[in-house]
Amino acid sequence: MSTRDELRRIEEDLARLRAENRDIREQIRDMGATDQIEKAAVISQADEQVELIADLERRRDSLIARLEKEEEALG
Repeated sequence: MSTRDELRRIEEDLARLRAENRDIREQIRDMGATDQIEKAAVISQADEQVELIADLERRRDSLIARLEKEEEALG
């Protein structure tokens, strides 16, 4: 897989995860006065997704830097 392909895949994953995270957070707001344990579990899931998004963003930034170096080397 080329660097560009990997970067494209990460961008797609980021977009999907961000949308899922928005949906989860909206679900939390819509829960109202429900079981607090269930609500805490959903919040935890959303927080874990935020960490995954941050990891993917770091990977994306690394790939962008690699692409810039590759393009400079090609001249």
